[in-house]
Amino acid sequence: MKRILSLVFFCVLPALCLFAGSSDWLAHVPARDRQKSNPYHDRPEAVAAGRLLFSEHCAQCHGDDASGKGKKPSVRTERVQSVATEGDLHWLLVNGNIRRGMPSWSKLPDQQLWQLVRYLKSLH
Repeated sequence: MKRILSLVFFCVLPALCLFAGSSDWLAHVPARDRQKSNPYHDRPEAVAAGRLLFSEHCAQCHGDDASGKGKKPSVRTERVQSVATEGDLHWLLVNGNIRRGMPSWSKLPDQQLWQLVRYLKSLH
């Protein structure tokens, strides 16, 4: 019994804590948010509006060309461009990821958040 408790305490518990503290924001997106559709998906003017919003709110951390800046990540990565859905990106903008320095942009109108998402997805 002592061995089992030791195994749980030294192996299983730390693994669970590591997973719970994961900074992988994609793992935390609820399915209902992941499946959301961008109402501006097929609207080219949304890319231009999103570019302006990116310059105003995001470029200081992610760089003018979205390639990253210092320790702040690029949003041109395969993960953002191909793996993450538009719903995933919208969720990240709304919720942020404070552990990784990403603020919540939930105070922006939803229309602007979707325009930002449209711009980000246009960078592939």
